[in-house]
Amino acid sequence: MFENLQQQKPDAILTLVQMFRDDRRCDKIDLGVGVYKDSSGNTPVMRSVKAAEQKLWELETTKSYVALTGDPAFSDSMVSLVLGDAVPAASVSAAATPGGTGAVRQAFELVKMARPSARVFVSNPTWPNHLSILEYLGMEKVLYRYFDNETCGVDFNGLIADLKTAHKGDLVLLHGCCHNPTGANLTMLQWQELIAVLQETGAVPMIDIAYQGFGDGLEEDAAATRAVAAAVPECLIAASCSKNFGIYRERTGILMMIANDTETKVAQGTLAFLNRQNFSFPPDHGARLVTMILNDTHLRADWAVELEEIRLSMLALRQQLAKELQERGGSDRFAFIAQHRGMFSRLGTTPAVVQKLRDEHSIYMVGDSRMNIAGLNSRTVPILAQAIITSCL
Repeated sequence: MFENLQQQKPDAILTLVQMFRDDRRCDKIDLGVGVYKDSSGNTPVMRSVKAAEQKLWELETTKSYVALTGDPAFSDSMVSLVLGDAVPAASVSAAATPGGTGAVRQAFELVKMARPSARVFVSNPTWPNHLSILEYLGMEKVLYRYFDNETCGVDFNGLIADLKTAHKGDLVLLHGCCHNPTGANLTMLQWQELIAVLQETGAVPMIDIAYQGFGDGLEEDAAATRAVAAAVPECLIAASCSKNFGIYRERTGILMMIANDTETKVAQGTLAFLNRQNFSFPPDHGARLVTMILNDTHLRADWAVELEEIRLSMLALRQQLAKELQERGGSDRFAFIAQHRGMFSRLGTTPAVVQKLRDEHSIYMVGDSRMNIAGLNSRTVPILAQAIITSCL
């Protein structure tokens, strides 16, 4: 049996992580893995999370299973955080999942079950795991234009033209905010035009929102997701708590499904069924912490303050890097970095330049020139800026 197994293609980001670990140079900079780091290079446990864990340790009396779709209080809290009052609560079904990746996988499984012939429109580029999961499931994917390598912004005309070719029952995968891997986002006016295309074609939107609070603020980052959900009859939303609560290893995510009120009972049952087939009961520890934080006035306030500190620190690094590049290069070629949002920016350089940065300057970023802004600090920004200018000349 096992002799028939074939070597799988290695994950590019995980390969980069190992290369960084093996590098013995003391001045190396890791801009590859998508994890927030503070100015000391650590990924801290947020104050509110520590406080919630202490409280949970004191109050928890059992480790028994919760439910196939997780604790309803977690679902209610996350639906409120992401959607606000954009849609009637009765139209939303939800299920806890192992991280945002689990939510994405369950969403694709759901679409495949509901409409096996559905095509999935995916931005070019997108998070590589989107494509990997779709390929594994044997689902047809269609790339739509998104990133303009010349301007390092959104190719909006190309995006609209490509999405107009979607049909009723196709799925359109969108990034709710802080586009990964580019950092380039749509404006609200552009979102409204995109929504009109979805209404015209009848394609179903699926929104992956993994960075709420990392871009322009908690409410601001949810605005596009809420606008889409309110404007169409059906919608899928995969949300992650890894970044904005800093609980990466707790694997805390949720899949939301918006449908006709009369279909919600079937929808909720289907989500429970899919959970049962894939992992049975979802993990609860991270979900429990998130629920406690969002439903405690003091914990929520402290969480919001610390999240805003994280957001502003990344924004300051963006502005510093754009300024350093402008001063060293004598042009505004890299001004887009200050306009991008979230953890990532895509420089728009070639793989050869990325390799040169790694070989000659011990700076590690993904081959498509995606870099994690949160991997920088005020000391390393000038080093990176000089390396980019040197390598791009």
